[in-house]
Amino acid sequence: MDDNTITRYEDVEIDDIPRNLRFYPSDPSQAHTLSSERIEAYNRDGYIKGMRIFSGEEINNIRSYFDALLARVLESGGDSYSISTAHVHYGRVWDLLNDERIVAHVKDILGPDVIGWGSHFFCKMPHDGKRVSWHQDASYWPMSPSKTVTVWLAIDDADPQNACMRFIPGTHQHGHMTYHLSEEDENNVLFQTVPNAEEYGDPVDVELNAGEISMHSDLLLHGSEANRSDRRRCGLTLRYCAADVRAMQGWHLKGVVVAGSDPEGHWSNPARPEQD
Repeated sequence: MDDNTITRYEDVEIDDIPRNLRFYPSDPSQAHTLSSERIEAYNRDGYIKGMRIFSGEEINNIRSYFDALLARVLESGGDSYSISTAHVHYGRVWDLLNDERIVAHVKDILGPDVIGWGSHFFCKMPHDGKRVSWHQDASYWPMSPSKTVTVWLAIDDADPQNACMRFIPGTHQHGHMTYHLSEEDENNVLFQTVPNAEEYGDPVDVELNAGEISMHSDLLLHGSEANRSDRRRCGLTLRYCAADVRAMQGWHLKGVVVAGSDPEGHWSNPARPEQD
């Protein structure tokens, strides 16, 4: 897909953009940080989980930063889900997107040339009635091919009681699935729902301790229930793609070169913002 083609789709509905949405397996022989068994599990199941990145002291510091940021966002009229594309606005989040320990894991999945383009805090407050319905991330994104991995960093401990994420293993192998719009559902954080998702397999709870990450394919079916507990559940999603992915509708402006290079200069590669 060349730049002229990308420009042509700037004002087109996303489902009308031709995209290559199929799973690209990772090569276990090229891994340096993840074990070959982990890579094989990612290829088979579409996810891996439980990798420790930050120490207790480090994640406590990150949580304190998020608490202060959330307080400012709430005071200005936002909500606990509205801190999106945060690396473009906040230097501390840019640092997390570029953290070499996280990026080392991502390179084992995507290869040596990696773009970090997304960062979004998903924070379910205690007794938050909102759920995230079954969906595929790739459905929402004007990007092709679908060589993207999401890192979910647990800011708080996440378990079934406070509505941790849930995956349906192996669903990344089905390509782009049919969904229906759920914009009228006020309790759904997103606006797409893949119906009868559990017909594809049994969901797995993605339990994580604060400071650990999970990683999942952009084609994996996932979601989460409403948080009925007295505990908050916050995670930071960090999105990465291979440098040969092409983004339309201006999304290339979000992309930071976090490893290797961007040989064709497609991604904007914004500098670290000064605001923390």
